[in-house]
Amino acid sequence: MGLDWLPNTAFLYLLMFTRIGAILMLMPALGEDMIPMRMRLSFALAFTLVVYPLLSPSFPAMPENVMAIFGLIFHELAIGIMLGAIVRITVMATQVAGAIIAFQTGLSSAMAADPTQVGVQGAVFGSFLSFLGMVLIFATDLHHVALAATYDSYMVFPLDAPLMFDDAAQMAIRTVASAFSIGIQMSAPFIVFGLVFNLGAGILARLMPALQVYFLLMPANIFIGLGLFAMLLTMMMGWYLSHFEAHLAMWRG
Repeated sequence: MGLDWLPNTAFLYLLMFTRIGAILMLMPALGEDMIPMRMRLSFALAFTLVVYPLLSPSFPAMPENVMAIFGLIFHELAIGIMLGAIVRITVMATQVAGAIIAFQTGLSSAMAADPTQVGVQGAVFGSFLSFLGMVLIFATDLHHVALAATYDSYMVFPLDAPLMFDDAAQMAIRTVASAFSIGIQMSAPFIVFGLVFNLGAGILARLMPALQVYFLLMPANIFIGLGLFAMLLTMMMGWYLSHFEAHLAMWRG
């Protein structure tokens, strides 16, 4: 029994791990900084081992030229970073919505550590929505869709496909615009609430100039905003999950 198959097997496994590891390190929910690095690395290695028998027949043999090997590794690393980064941009929707909600309810100065980004602070509503979005991804089994999309990315972006940096840049721009649009849609009721509340407070301030209207109405603004947030939370997270699932579906053709 010969061992000449070991170098080619190790090369194919490394090639798959390069793309899969890059995607999973940036994937929302699966690649959060709160998850220890060793656990994420172990999961990426295990997932690569699972898909290896399915993908290895479509992969070419190991090139004899060292530069060709490094070229293939760079190709897979670039695709993994591009796909993972674009999907990571989708979670910006919760930050946009949280910032708008915090501003409209008078809690923009209340900052909290974002559990999805170590060392980063944001509006308390944005941090809560980010953490809730990550939990709902696991609760609704969308992380299974993410893993399936990672496998299907080899059908959409095969090993011999050229690197499409221009298309990736355009896709990133559209993803940022889409995330901002979803964030605005999630927080649209609070924008209307803020306009109506501030308009009424402004009229009252003109009618009673000696009264500190905004100081007196601040507790009411916070109380009504929190009540509105509790009532609309289901709708907002439904928009977010639909947005996240739609971007994963693009990988699957």
